[in-house]
Amino acid sequence: MSQQRRGNPDLRRAVTAPAPSNEALEARLRDWVSPGTFAGLKTVQDKGRHLRDRVLTLPVMAAIVLSLVSRQISGLSEALRVLEQEGLMWAEAQAVSKQALSDRLRTLPASLFAQLFEQVLARRQAQPRTEVEVLPAHWQTVQQQFGVVWCADSSTLESLAKKLATLEQHASGLGGKMMMVVEAFSRCPVAAWYSVDAYAHDQRWHDCLLERLPQGGLLLFDLGFFNFAWFDAFTQANKYFLTRWKQKTAGKVLRVLRQGPRYRDELLALGVYRSNPCSYPLRRVSVQWGTTWHTYLTNVLDPERLSAQQVCDLYAQRWRIEEAFLLTKRLLGLAYLWVGGSNGVQILYATWIFYAVLMDLCADVAVALRQPLERISVEMVFRSLYHFSRARQQGRAEALLPFLVQFHHSFGLSRSGLKSSGM
Repeated sequence: MSQQRRGNPDLRRAVTAPAPSNEALEARLRDWVSPGTFAGLKTVQDKGRHLRDRVLTLPVMAAIVLSLVSRQISGLSEALRVLEQEGLMWAEAQAVSKQALSDRLRTLPASLFAQLFEQVLARRQAQPRTEVEVLPAHWQTVQQQFGVVWCADSSTLESLAKKLATLEQHASGLGGKMMMVVEAFSRCPVAAWYSVDAYAHDQRWHDCLLERLPQGGLLLFDLGFFNFAWFDAFTQANKYFLTRWKQKTAGKVLRVLRQGPRYRDELLALGVYRSNPCSYPLRRVSVQWGTTWHTYLTNVLDPERLSAQQVCDLYAQRWRIEEAFLLTKRLLGLAYLWVGGSNGVQILYATWIFYAVLMDLCADVAVALRQPLERISVEMVFRSLYHFSRARQQGRAEALLPFLVQFHHSFGLSRSGLKSSGM
């Protein structure tokens, strides 16, 4: 009798044939990651031999790594077969040994892909935006008030990788932690930082987050960032935050702004002890949902600018970054790839690059369907790419967006019944 497989089946390595080439999607990737982009990246790196590879050049390596994600290729051996038979993206068909590719991945600096990710974000921000057109009315006013509304959170890669039985033997080489920032309403990434230390505290990225957030912008984060000095830094820089209230935090009520049977809105002076001061007043909003009270903290002191209802509904948007991590790990296959060592970091950034392109496509679908972006199913848009590839091969479709709009009902691209929370 064969041994019964144990563990979470969702975290087992997926062994499937690569998805067919999708010219329309690859054209979107080429717009953001054109081969000419890589010339600038080389100049800022050291001039070691690993950057002068005459076969596996940086553009070829980027095509391979991005294809691992976009076409859901299960491993390096399969990627090399596809490269030899048909080529990958802008990389022409060529035969390469697995050892050569493994060595190249090992020696190629992961920082190059971090820079490539930053360039993709810069190109996206320079393009005309479509998300505003599909924002619900109650979020448009918040967007106008703050300019940008971002969510920040981290993900520990080590705990994810150790769940995979096939990777236990490499446990010492796995791990690390990634800090991500995504737009609250569009879910598109806006920044990423990686640390090899899987136990790195979220607060190590305080300075990076505060520097990246524009003046007047609003950042949503959880209790891992709770720090009085950081709260003061936001107020001094004319930037704003929203987080949960940490129990047993010392403070004094300065003024009650508004209150009712199920909510309380008040200004506080925190850090009453000299050893842990908080120089500026903050605002605490407490709301009862069912039998449970939920309490939030922000430095947006004016209820006319951000009401208690908006505070509660907006913090619920912090789940968007959890959705982004879930989509990259489970839908785009990051949980099923080797994420150890430098090559794992390269795949990590490639996954987020593809995720940004996918979210841009979802925004175009939302505009075409005249639906709020939050109603578009990212998973179903991604899965419908296979059907477009087949339809294009059979001569039944030419352009991606019209095809998705035409069959959006059968693909289930639009979700209904989404409601905001209430007090």
